[in-house]
Amino acid sequence: MHTDRETTEPTISRLLRDTTDELRDTSPSARLDCELILGHVLRKTRVQLCSGGDEHVSRENTAIYVNLVRKRRAGAPVAHLVGTREFWSMKLSVTSSTLIPRPETEILVSCALTHLPKDQAANVLDLGTGSGAVALALARERPHLSITATDISDEALRIARYNAHSLDLTQIEFLRGDWFTPVAGRKFSTIVANPPYVSDMELVVHDFELQHEPRLALSGGKGGLGCIKKIIEEAPKHLFPGGWLAIEHGHRQGPAVEILMREAGLLSIFGYTDLQEHIRVTEGKARV
Repeated sequence: MHTDRETTEPTISRLLRDTTDELRDTSPSARLDCELILGHVLRKTRVQLCSGGDEHVSRENTAIYVNLVRKRRAGAPVAHLVGTREFWSMKLSVTSSTLIPRPETEILVSCALTHLPKDQAANVLDLGTGSGAVALALARERPHLSITATDISDEALRIARYNAHSLDLTQIEFLRGDWFTPVAGRKFSTIVANPPYVSDMELVVHDFELQHEPRLALSGGKGGLGCIKKIIEEAPKHLFPGGWLAIEHGHRQGPAVEILMREAGLLSIFGYTDLQEHIRVTEGKARV
């Protein structure tokens, strides 16, 4: 005989099974999405969800969870639904005002770290910091760094400052403004940037996936290279001799970014690839 609880309160396993089936036609990672969302609602890890599959979920929590899954089905990113995203082993707060940190952006961090010795002071500029992901990762790995992070969005900077405070990383100066405007006349050892690089056509084609993220952080103009070109052209006058510029870009934009760097007078240009062997980050060195 079934108890009232068994008929009105689903188990974790049943809830995950049913909602994964519901989400499967709109998300390639339906099961993972559901586990992350339910873990957020119940304040449990994915391991705890798996080991506690026979536990019942209250009607209140079930309603909250189902509502979030429906929003995910409508295209809302999981990171926005749970309010956080894991990046470089850090849990960062994200909102609809910030670009959700991608795994590819960790390549940008790795690239920058190759030019930043652990035991030496240096100053770094992070352009378009968004949630602060890159600046915070560099600050955690290189405590001696002095980092300046800029963004044109007040709300993005608010989130970045909150993340820095949560992680107790105090060596970052956050400034509002368009690219190099807040640091006029200043030079840096290393400049990193993850600018908008999605073309206007790609924004149309991928509207469902990108509809909940800020266009300001995505749109790179007609060919996707508008912001990249501006940064590369201005970077040399903000680099110390021998300093490095590292910039993230789209998986088809590597050759064009290399040409722009050469035209700007940068040397030792090199591209870093992702797991699909696409060049996603290109670096160049200022003349000595």
